[in-house]
Amino acid sequence: MEMEKIITDDQVRIARFAKALSHPVRIYVLQLLSSQTCCYSGDLSDVLPIAKSTLSQHLRELKDAGLIQGEIESPKIKYCLNIDNWEKVKQMFSEFINK
Repeated sequence: MEMEKIITDDQVRIARFAKALSHPVRIYVLQLLSSQTCCYSGDLSDVLPIAKSTLSQHLRELKDAGLIQGEIESPKIKYCLNIDNWEKVKQMFSEFINK
């Protein structure tokens, strides 16, 4: 049986979200953003003791997975949760775990 025929689109999405959630720094960023009433506008490297280039890679992973969105307002970048996708993540993981 071919892999493409047994793997569903939802399974691919769950795996993509899981990959994005697989690092503690990314979890921290998501928790920080979810606790904000508005977008975080500042330099996250001020609160995280990691290199800016490393932080940038983590933010890119979260953004590529669709979990956050960013807006450049020079000299800062505003980061927010992608609320629609965050709700999808919660629903998909809940369904997956409760099966």
